Amino acid sequence: MSRSNVQVRAPASVARARRGSGRSVLGDVAKLAGVSTATVSRVYNDPGKVSADVRTRVREAAHALNWIPNAAGRALASTRTHIVGAIIPTLDNHVFASQVAGMQTAMAEHGMTLFLGCANYDPEQALTQVRAMLARGVEAVSVVGESYPPELFALLSNHRVPYVVTYAYRKDSPHCCVGFDNRLAFVTMTEHLLELGHRDFAVIMQPSADNDRVQARLRGIHETLAVHGLAVRPAHYCEGLATIEFGRASLRAIWSQPQARPSAVICGNDHLALGALLEAQALGIAVPGQLSITGFDDIALARELRPALTTMWVDTNAIGRSAAQALLEMLNGDAGVGSVEMPAVLRVRESSGAWRSSE
Repeated sequence: MSRSNVQVRAPASVARARRGSGRSVLGDVAKLAGVSTATVSRVYNDPGKVSADVRTRVREAAHALNWIPNAAGRALASTRTHIVGAIIPTLDNHVFASQVAGMQTAMAEHGMTLFLGCANYDPEQALTQVRAMLARGVEAVSVVGESYPPELFALLSNHRVPYVVTYAYRKDSPHCCVGFDNRLAFVTMTEHLLELGHRDFAVIMQPSADNDRVQARLRGIHETLAVHGLAVRPAHYCEGLATIEFGRASLRAIWSQPQARPSAVICGNDHLALGALLEAQALGIAVPGQLSITGFDDIALARELRPALTTMWVDTNAIGRSAAQALLEMLNGDAGVGSVEMPAVLRVRESSGAWRSSE
């Protein structure tokens, strides 16, 4: 039986010593794992240089002794904290949770700890979060989108802290971006509906202020319609909280104007689209017979409801992993790290269909 399959237990002498002193030390972990203290240090500071078997033994020994590495001590000894910060707009949206999960997995594989901050879609809160993270010695930072005070990026640059912008991508961005082209994604969605024959559109969107991703999505819709000589009527545009409730209220308000009803509704995310879909059912509107509805994100519920929702999918977990890899490469001194564009994939389902004349 290999040693990695044997549970490591602290011998009674070590346990007694620990009870006497109040804590174990690195040497205790090394002794129990059968390795040098330098190897224990490498497991936590540079795990890529240690075999999987040795990493397992050391971590099992540390667990058996209730020992954890002292972050402050590690920082003093190596001039590194092994901490990376990630600032997201909200904890309520699964797409950001998926991105953080991807980052966490990739960072943990390299012995890095991920600190999470939530800006609540407030650029000033994001700036405050960056200041707090820099004060705690983060080595790199990821932020969602580009709509922040210039001071935020200047602060990171002045402290020589590598950063990436996630969930957004544009070729002319001055930042390293790891995400997708929000404008192009909604060009694709709008063209899909135009190809189905739709000419009268409504839009239900999350707040656009201080949100470059939403602004890019709106440009994609309006610019694509303009090419065909079309525009969204002011009464057919609703902007508010990205919730099912707002989606329902918006469609109800739009449909209350019988003289000019749209045949297609483009929603900024799946929650808004699901709200519109539920309200359409409540009002007796046939989807897609009378009204096509589209979303964005492809959450699980979008596939389960009937009619199933036409939407777009982006691999947000891959965005997180790729962002982590970019930051790790920067920390290793690679000055040539470039932006990464992820695809946004149109998933056509039952909620969008060909336009049918009401006459």
